[in-house]
Order: sequence, then C-alpha cells, then structure tokens
Amino acid sequence: MNYKAIALPCVVAFMLCSVYLLPDAGEMSPSAIRMELPSSLTGWTLQKKPPTDAEIEKLAKDTTFSKATCLKAREGEYEMITGHAIPDRLDLSIVLSGHNLNDSIHRPERCMPAQGHKIFGSTFHSIKLDNKRVIPLQRLLSVQAINTDETYTNYRDFQCVTYYFFVGHRAITSGHYQRTFIDMRDRLLLGMDQRWAYVSVSMWYGDLPWIEKEVPVEEADKKVQAFIKELAVEQIDWSMLRK
Repeated sequence: MNYKAIALPCVVAFMLCSVYLLPDAGEMSPSAIRMELPSSLTGWTLQKKPPTDAEIEKLAKDTTFSKATCLKAREGEYEMITGHAIPDRLDLSIVLSGHNLNDSIHRPERCMPAQGHKIFGSTFHSIKLDNKRVIPLQRLLSVQAINTDETYTNYRDFQCVTYYFFVGHRAITSGHYQRTFIDMRDRLLLGMDQRWAYVSVSMWYGDLPWIEKEVPVEEADKKVQAFIKELAVEQIDWSMLRK
C-alpha cells in the first residue's frame, strides 16, 4: 500500500475541516462588497428582484441577498412590430454570508442544478480592471431548463455562461478551497472571522427567442466580462483589499 499517496489527501482534508473547529473570533469583519445595487450601470438597467423561496429556505436566516435582472438594448436591433429595442439580458446575484459561513454560501456547482442547470464545463479565468487590480473568475458552461407555463410541464433549454467569484474582508478568490484556506489563515494569524460575498453573473446565449440571430458564446463572454469589470469598480471597496 502506498501510504504517502493516502497521507496527503488525509492531511488536506483535516486542514479543510479544522477551520470549523477553531474558536469563534467574535464580531465578524465585513466583506469588501457593497450590497446596495445601483439602478443602472454603463447602459444596463438593473431590475432588482427578491431571492427565491428555495434560497431563503436553504440558506441561513442572516444571509443577505442582492439580485437583479439586467437589461441593455442591443445596438441597432429593434422589434419589427413595436419598434422597441431588443435587449441583452444578464442575471446578477450577490449572496452575503451570515455568521455561519457553511450555511450561507457554497460553490454554485452545488446549487445550480436545483435551478435547472446541467453544468458541462468549468474553467479558470481572470480579468484586469481599469484600476490595475485583477479579479480571478470561475467560468461555468451549462444548459438551463426554464419552465414556460404555469403547470410546470413544459420547459425550454437555454445555453448559459456563468462567471463567479468570492469577496472577503481582505481578499478576492474564485475557488471554494482557496476561500477556506484564507479563512483558516486569518483565524489563526489574525483572530479574524469574516463575511464572504458570492458574486455571480450569468447570460444566455445561442438560439434566443427574442433575438433574431444566434448569440455566440464568445459574444456572451465579452459582455459578461465587461459587466463584471464595471460592477467590480462600483461595488467593491478596494481600500479594504490587499494589493
């Protein structure tokens, strides 16, 4: 038996679990995220919406939500009958942890299937902001089944690209395990317990019923990343974060 091969994952598992055995550090340090969303952002109109019943029931009572459907007119594209501008659509979700982090936020790979997503791709990305800071991002590709009637018997599949990251008191990361290690380090070295915010931005692409031409995934990627760049500058207090 190869004991070295077994020992390493056991040590890592123990370290990951031990963060929840550390003593309570008292008052939690705030996340660097601003939870109050603007009504508009660089041409996008943000229509704020409440969390779903499933989110409220599943997550801790002191979890805080900021969610919005974001619409922006596609340049030069209008409906033939009404003449209204045809919009792009983004879905924005910011979930701020309560006192018990483990009951407040987790990897979206765990909760997205309950929202109709079948994830088929996951990759790491990063974007550089105009303020020279860099945000690490996790990118997910999925197919989301959306109900189309009140009987919940008819569904339409939408191709979806999602980017997400976590914002703590002093750091930003896109990894669940990196976030856990940061918590361990800050509790042990600084005696600090912190709140984390999970930020996700999603956009459908491909064959969309309200857009005449198919939207390639490259176009969706570009628009989501541009939105995140603007959102991050507006919603994150960069003075709190390490450079």
